[in-house]
Amino acid sequence: MGGRVEWHTAGIGLGPLLFLIFINDLEDDIMSMILKFADDTKIFRKVTSATDAVQLQQDLNRLCDWAEKWQMEFNVAKCKTMHIGSWNTEYKFSMKGRQLDVVTTEKDLGVLMSSNLKVAEHCQEAYCKVNRMLGLLKRTVKYRNPVMMVRLYKSLVRPHLEYSSPVWNSHYRKDELLLERVQHRFTLLFDDLKALEYNERLAKLKL
Repeated sequence: MGGRVEWHTAGIGLGPLLFLIFINDLEDDIMSMILKFADDTKIFRKVTSATDAVQLQQDLNRLCDWAEKWQMEFNVAKCKTMHIGSWNTEYKFSMKGRQLDVVTTEKDLGVLMSSNLKVAEHCQEAYCKVNRMLGLLKRTVKYRNPVMMVRLYKSLVRPHLEYSSPVWNSHYRKDELLLERVQHRFTLLFDDLKALEYNERLAKLKL
């Protein structure tokens, strides 16, 4: 379960600290596991029976009661359910009388998470994003000095490829090859290097 709490406060440094203090007791009396990051909250548990599903629903109700008590309502329209596991019975859950939408993918802190725990969709999204950035470099930079271009590549392109990679590091060869195609395309921007093998181009550019 993921949701966003509506919260507004003044002060750049003090605001986040006050917010964390304010929600410190959010998980009190909650039997399921909870993860909190800033204004994002996730609640989850292993559900193998109707009893487990009831317990999770009761915990959701407690969260809603807490939010109402402290006037920090969850935006239920943004709360989602994701079922993980091939034998998942996919029980329905609700908050404040509204059944939560079920999703198979959801972006969490910039990483596209899938219910099958595979990272193909995240890799595809990253590939499309950096391809657009690489196309922008190709169209706008006419003088392609290798040193300058590599700096631009490392600062504008590669961060999108490598963002949070310890979390989603690809384990399928097809995903690795998809992401590698971006760097392969970059090395072909230099006319002097096009005749060389890919590994040789990488060596020349010190990538």
